Amino acid sequence: MRYAPIDNKLFIANREKLIKQLKPGSIAILVSNDLMPKGADGFFPWRQNPDLFYLTGVDQEETFLILFPDAPLEEWKEILFCA
Repeated sequence: MRYAPIDNKLFIANREKLIKQLKPGSIAILVSNDLMPKGADGFFPWRQNPDLFYLTGVDQEETFLILFPDAPLEEWKEILFCA
């Protein structure tokens, strides 16, 4: 295990704080960091975007978080894509 378990209520509260700061009709899109090439045949060690981790607790490449508080459907308000 890479991290000690973190209560998911922390990440829910973090998202709520961000959503309160968004202007009406706003959409926030956060992505994990890209793999950075070291040379022709390798990459630097991957590190998660700290903003995405702060809001989700997810530490995985190719992850996207979309926050759309004014979405017409409840299930569109927070969407997490993991590849």
